[in-house]
Amino acid sequence: MTLVVGLTGGIASGKSTVSKMLVNYGFPIIDADVVSREVVEVGEPAYEKIVETFGKEILSENLKINRPKLGAIIFNDEQKRMQLNHIVHPAVRQKMNELKMNYINNGEKVVILDIPLLFESKLTHLVEKTLLIYVDDTIQLQRLMARNNLTEQEALARIRSQMPLEDKIRLADEVINNNGTIEETAKQLELILKNWEVI
Repeated sequence: MTLVVGLTGGIASGKSTVSKMLVNYGFPIIDADVVSREVVEVGEPAYEKIVETFGKEILSENLKINRPKLGAIIFNDEQKRMQLNHIVHPAVRQKMNELKMNYINNGEKVVILDIPLLFESKLTHLVEKTLLIYVDDTIQLQRLMARNNLTEQEALARIRSQMPLEDKIRLADEVINNNGTIEETAKQLELILKNWEVI
């Protein structure tokens, strides 16, 4: 039996760090962010629908979707943002499910679905266990400002656009507290994987 795990966390919570640790255990990772870029590549069905909906003016010269142009349209118009989500989200779910089934059919012991908005998008039905990477607000803010070179205002706006990490704790099966060192995080991960009997 393959264990399907949903890995999630907030912006600058350290999810990528834990993701790398899981790769070192040999577990395949399906990254929602990567898949969401792949499904809108030139020629993909979602790409065709986006061009049909938003017009050819959102394309760059090489016919790829010009993200800043599309972003300018959807960030100022709730209706258009929802239209885009209705095209992209089902395509992402479908592709992630296909990849997941391939790994399961290949007999993988564990498959990780890395989904930043796992709870917000109500995608927990895709996984059997959920693993949340948690950090305190102050550390999250400091890390985000340092990592992306943002002002406090800009960083707070990004953090507040997501469900608070505090609220995600009660929704998750397991939580890694990532306030400390990388070694402490690795130890917590190892314990969880042992509890799940996958290592």
